[in-house]
Amino acid sequence: MVDHHPGARIQELTAEIAAVRDSGARMVALGSRDARGTFDQLEVFMSRWRAIQVCLDEPGPFIYVAPRSTFRRAKLDGSS
Repeated sequence: MVDHHPGARIQELTAEIAAVRDSGARMVALGSRDARGTFDQLEVFMSRWRAIQVCLDEPGPFIYVAPRSTFRRAKLDGSS
């Protein structure tokens, strides 16, 4: 799933977080100004490829935020 919101803002999207948590989904949000267009999203995705592969073995629910330079797990409990 591609998220077009800046990574810092993902914690504000309470309905989306609740949906991921309640469904047990696994999500990687390409959230940053670096990922606005299609090719920019592809570049961010490829830059974080190894980290994304590692998280595929984890059970859900989770949301990882993946801008170009970092990879972090977002909190699903509503706190920032």
